Amino acid sequence: MQKKWTVTRIKAAKGERKLSCLTAYDYSMARLVDGSGIPLILVGDSLGMTMLGYSNTLPVTVEEMLHHCKAVARGVQGALVVADLPFLSYEASVEQAVLTAGRFIKEAGVDAVKIEGGAFRAPVVEALARNGIPTLGHIGLTPQTIQQTGGYKVQGRLEADAERLVQDAGALDRAGVFALVLECMPAALAERITGSVSVPTIGIGAGPSCDGQILVIHDMLGLYDALSPKFVKRYADLGQATSEALAAYRNEVETGAFPGAEHCY
Repeated sequence: MQKKWTVTRIKAAKGERKLSCLTAYDYSMARLVDGSGIPLILVGDSLGMTMLGYSNTLPVTVEEMLHHCKAVARGVQGALVVADLPFLSYEASVEQAVLTAGRFIKEAGVDAVKIEGGAFRAPVVEALARNGIPTLGHIGLTPQTIQQTGGYKVQGRLEADAERLVQDAGALDRAGVFALVLECMPAALAERITGSVSVPTIGIGAGPSCDGQILVIHDMLGLYDALSPKFVKRYADLGQATSEALAAYRNEVETGAFPGAEHCY
């Protein structure tokens, strides 16, 4: 059995090894990802699009996230499992954040939670840490704020915006995040932030200088075509392969080729 990844191991990896991270949303995929030796699995609220058919992450509920987190946690032995806290489940107050995060630790069996936002989230991170709940931070493009930002846009291009993101990273680091997701920002800015914080940075569309990388598994396996971000590398086209397999099955059933004698009792 592989050694369990903990937040302590994740933090200790900074400067020692690059961290490969992926999303997973169900038991079967979680087992495959965990079996590959991936250190961190995020049950992302991106499941709103990839699994539930929503147009963005905003409609995802706590109950939906708990359902998927439970399934993933049951399939994982080695990776650190992190739950995305969905929109409006932690923003109203520190008390709300602690209660919601606590449900994911207690009911779903995850190891940590992720929240979006910069320095203004520091009190939430501190409160979660005081209550034994590790937090993964997330700055740059934050999908839960697309109604305000006007869509999925690169963040930190202007110097003032870049400086704000550097300050956000520092504040979250001091507040106690165990790692920090940097999404959709210039590579030079991500490199600057990575060098300024004590915890690992995990990039998604943030260049090669981050301490780790994360992708949505449906994107990198070709299972979801509604969005095609520039930062995604497709490592397989399972969507096409699945379509071909389904067509072959349909054809064999219709022609009587399946089931054959070898499939009969």
